[in-house]
Amino acid sequence: MLEVAVVSGKGGTGKTSVTAAFATIVKSKVLADCDVDAPDLHLILQPEILQSSDFYGMKRAYIRLDDCTWCGICREYCRFDAISEDYVVDPIACDGCELCYHLCPEKAIDLKPTLAGHWYVAKSRFGTLVYGMLEIGEENSGKLVTVIRKQGLFLAQKEKADYLLVDGPPGTGCPVNSTLSGLKFAFVVAEPTQSGAHDLGRILDLMEHFNVYPLVIVNKYDLNEEVSRDIEKYVEQRGGTVLGRIPFDPAVTKSMTEGLSVVEYGDSPASRAIQEVWKKFEAGLN
Repeated sequence: MLEVAVVSGKGGTGKTSVTAAFATIVKSKVLADCDVDAPDLHLILQPEILQSSDFYGMKRAYIRLDDCTWCGICREYCRFDAISEDYVVDPIACDGCELCYHLCPEKAIDLKPTLAGHWYVAKSRFGTLVYGMLEIGEENSGKLVTVIRKQGLFLAQKEKADYLLVDGPPGTGCPVNSTLSGLKFAFVVAEPTQSGAHDLGRILDLMEHFNVYPLVIVNKYDLNEEVSRDIEKYVEQRGGTVLGRIPFDPAVTKSMTEGLSVVEYGDSPASRAIQEVWKKFEAGLN
């Protein structure tokens, strides 16, 4: 069983569209959506939820007013101004640093885990899907990604699947770190714009740090073929592989509006290009 992720240096490159297309092509797989801040793979796959689990993030402070002597130490040292004049902790402002807990002379402050989101195991028309979603303003996205990956690996092994196919988050933050760690290689979807080229460099730096080999796909390459060529040269200089080009294709948008992957939607230039990318990938494995 091989775990492979689809990531991007920035949002909007078409990462999830490519992942959904791969999900259509690959027969034996379990799917995982690790973009826990804004998951959207399930919008295309429209799965039936089989299991829902709570995710608890960082601990936050709670003051027991019956034991509080109103000495003011916690309010004085709280750099987030999370404690009101009547010694009630604002759960949104509290960053869970635990300083007040350690400073309180009366030990009147408790640290309690916060319900930060949920994760799900679901059944889609393409097989099992594991995904999660953080509550608004919650943190610890990297920890939730780790939970989803572990569950995805467990289910892939249980089902004896050939692949765990991961729709990764965009950018280079904590959830991306958690997605890439331990992988051998990952698909990187890039777009032919100046911001796309710049952010591609950042994700390649991160992948180099984690020793993950980049397989780059240039999406909508024909919108700016000069920048596409520059991106391909840059990837080769970095020692990566450009696995393919996907042309701009209105069928991609039309397929999404109907809740389908572009491969499901029918024969089109983008569909053929993505299928060719996966053929090259599997040929390389063999």
